[in-house]
Amino acid sequence: MPINIPNLLTWFRIWMIPVFVGLLYLPDSWLDAHQKHLFSMLIFALAAVTDWLDGYLARSLNQTSAFGAFLDPVADKLMVAAALIVLVALGQVAAFIAFIIIGREITISALREWMAQIGAGKSVAVSMIGKIKTAFQMLAILLLLYQESLFGLPIHRIGTWLIYLATILTLWSMVYYLMLAMPQIARKQRE
Repeated sequence: MPINIPNLLTWFRIWMIPVFVGLLYLPDSWLDAHQKHLFSMLIFALAAVTDWLDGYLARSLNQTSAFGAFLDPVADKLMVAAALIVLVALGQVAAFIAFIIIGREITISALREWMAQIGAGKSVAVSMIGKIKTAFQMLAILLLLYQESLFGLPIHRIGTWLIYLATILTLWSMVYYLMLAMPQIARKQRE
């Protein structure tokens, strides 16, 4: 495992998961609900920023590695899964939403791994629809974690709308990636 700044940022994101989850379950005598919402949202925002930053630094410092390419999406998926599970437990997100988003991540990760094994990994590379889905998903989770109105805006309601939109984009991107892979899957079956 190469030790460099991008990989350390990725590890930092993974280490923040138990802090993020534990924070929401602290006794109210330690932190009130507002503080829990605010700090959990800030930790998730920090994780999202480090997700962007580690990729940027890996490319700009020429510190890309196979290990980093493996660990970065794992860290992202773990953080999103942890946030969704906590939001379901707190009654902020419906379980079927979490199932769709987490299920899609597992499915597409497995598809990418299989496509790489047959030498067709580039056919399911990250697309613009995947990036848009991720942006809506991250923003929705941030708003749902904060929950409270801000500047008169109904943050929780906006977050709920965005998580439903992210779920639709999640399904769309899954179908898109599966359609990209179908010719390769059919070719492999003919061999």
